[in-house]
Amino acid sequence: MAKPQVGIQLYSVRDLCQEDYLGTIRQIAEIGYRNVELAGYYGVSARDLKAALADAGLNAPSAHIGLNYQEPIADQVKRQLEYAQELGLKRYIVPFYPLGDNPTEDDVAKMASVLEEAARIVTEGGLSFGYHNHAFEFRKVNGTPAIDLLLQRVPADLLFAEFDLGWVKVGGEDPAAYVKKYAGRVPVVHAKDFKADGADTEIGRGTVDWDSALAACEETGVEYVIIEQERYDVSSLESAKLNYAWFKERGWI
Repeated sequence: MAKPQVGIQLYSVRDLCQEDYLGTIRQIAEIGYRNVELAGYYGVSARDLKAALADAGLNAPSAHIGLNYQEPIADQVKRQLEYAQELGLKRYIVPFYPLGDNPTEDDVAKMASVLEEAARIVTEGGLSFGYHNHAFEFRKVNGTPAIDLLLQRVPADLLFAEFDLGWVKVGGEDPAAYVKKYAGRVPVVHAKDFKADGADTEIGRGTVDWDSALAACEETGVEYVIIEQERYDVSSLESAKLNYAWFKERGWI
């Protein structure tokens, strides 16, 4: 199959976005990126953001859209969906659910119920709905990782997995194996790397086996590999440049 397209999650440069969101979008495009995953809109209207992305030559197929789990789900999802529809997003991805470090079957069932409620609203609105993992979703519940129980409970036509390959590794599992296990249900992944001490680092400088992970992405038809980095030894923008260069050197861009 064709190689997935490479992009960057704008949470990676959130410090710059807070100062000048639209200017940061231009800087990302100047590096050479052509795909971005959004993480917040910083008060910019969908109309203005759509125009800025187009002017920069950037495609934004997906966004991380957080939920407030202390409030009713339906109303907030409907509000967020309207913005996403106007912007032209294809995928609405929830980046976090407070499952906890020692989840029970009831905890997973509640998580599945909340996400399914949101997913039905989003899919009826014409977008796909996904969930982005951290490490704690790989804690085992009666011998089975919680993420597997979640994906068993919520139908595949309602919920896709955006596997964060770095967090899969930190969670004690093999990123390539998980991409293959859920082939066809993983349209987008996060490329994140961690040092042995658990600190974020640039792609290729940590513990993830990128040869096997990216081969699995290509083999199973993953559409986008989205770079994400949360902490840096250099600046956020310099890390974005280094990560872009890593993929470019290997013929992925």
